[in-house]
Amino acid sequence: MGKPTGFLDYERKDAVQTPPLERIKNFNEFKKPLPLEEQQIQGARCMECGVPFCQAGMMIAGMASGCPLHNLVPETNDLVYRGKWRQAYERLSKTHSFPEFTSHVCPALCEAACTCNINGDPVATKDNEKAIIETAWKNGWVVPQVPPVRTGKKVAVVGSGPSGLAAAQELNRKGHWVTVFERNDRVGGLLRYGIPNMKLDKSIIDRRVKLMEEEGVVFKTGVDVGKDVKAQDLLKEFDRVVLACGASNPRDIQVPGRDAGNIYFAVDFLKSVTKSLLDSNFKDNQFIPAKGKHVLVIGGGDTGNDCVGTAIRLGAKSVTQLEMMPKPSETRTPGNPWPEWPRVLKTDYGQEESIAVFGKDPRIYQTTVTEFLKDDKGNVQKAKIVSLEPKKDEKTGRMNMVPVEGTEKVIDAQLVLIAAGFLGSQKYVTDAFKVDLNPRTNVLTKPDEYQTSVPRVFTAGDMHRGQSLVVWAITEGRKAAEAVDKDLMGYTV
Repeated sequence: MGKPTGFLDYERKDAVQTPPLERIKNFNEFKKPLPLEEQQIQGARCMECGVPFCQAGMMIAGMASGCPLHNLVPETNDLVYRGKWRQAYERLSKTHSFPEFTSHVCPALCEAACTCNINGDPVATKDNEKAIIETAWKNGWVVPQVPPVRTGKKVAVVGSGPSGLAAAQELNRKGHWVTVFERNDRVGGLLRYGIPNMKLDKSIIDRRVKLMEEEGVVFKTGVDVGKDVKAQDLLKEFDRVVLACGASNPRDIQVPGRDAGNIYFAVDFLKSVTKSLLDSNFKDNQFIPAKGKHVLVIGGGDTGNDCVGTAIRLGAKSVTQLEMMPKPSETRTPGNPWPEWPRVLKTDYGQEESIAVFGKDPRIYQTTVTEFLKDDKGNVQKAKIVSLEPKKDEKTGRMNMVPVEGTEKVIDAQLVLIAAGFLGSQKYVTDAFKVDLNPRTNVLTKPDEYQTSVPRVFTAGDMHRGQSLVVWAITEGRKAAEAVDKDLMGYTV
């Protein structure tokens, strides 16, 4: 332990953010990291607990506590404090495939479970990891790991999101020939087109993909397996197949007027914006416009927040975000003790920007839409909304959110973005491979296993566990790769 009293001697200090009114002028990342010398001090705050929940990755009260990758957080924090950056990178790489992804977009399960978080601010582990991996890239320590021996086995990975990339990386390094199929024009899955550029600059994905190509992984973009390529043909050509296609079936809102124009799923909106940015810096106008429009975002999660921030950058006249559930407490409640995931109010970058631009938080809690109203051209013009209240169902005992009579009102909405989550895997893919599904339409496996009901076909990521976090997708990809390797070779190393 580098500094036994570090958590007492030093206050938490985060990366400096560009002020909201300045950062909304572009789609650039807006967090400026601390100088390495200051970041080392943040490493000194780690208590190196006897029982470090930060690296546990266990489920408590139905929620994850700590990192599911089981990164050895106290070790890396100590190495950060000592300025041993290369050793920190080597230590982190033993458990983590892509620290550059999670250090940008992960909600930091490790920090929520940090012992310092009981009575103060948690250790800045996420920023410490970002400093580690960016220092490693800068100094040329992240180099291709080409396997010295090839097994001759061929594996197809369908989907190039974080789980597919993690599975491909691990399988390739074990000596198998790996081909990744991606239906979009670029590699990355939701990392590429589901997360805005100001949150994750796409050059970060590109440099990792280039490295994986140098290691021997083959990427085929613009290939939609299940449509362009038949499942049986893939199984003939490859020894094993890993399905990592995500839970990309969006949840819809079925109310009168849903057929109006200018109502889109959030993922389609975000994809159109990022693709136009990457293709032409918006010169092609091939994106869903928000300029001068009253934008209504339905959904209060991370994707909804990304829609808020994106709409503001595109020049929205106003942004309203509907959240069905009650407003969370600003601090932990007695029923939500540490080290459970804190169910507390979070004001993210998009909401901060809305407050700066429009003078108010865009979120309206305990509210849903009941109808969309059209203009004379058939486009959405307004939305009817109603307040909700929790009410217990006497038959099931469950609490439901039900409309409150007399609270209906109409708001302006010329662009509606549905960010209500995802229902599971897409049917044409699961039908093509004839894999069994669970009731939530995720691909079914035995508990803690990755082999599907079809021989030689495995699954990982959101397609397996349902909509989740990038860190869970990477974890699943690594574990699926281990299962595939064992199935191919009879053992794993």
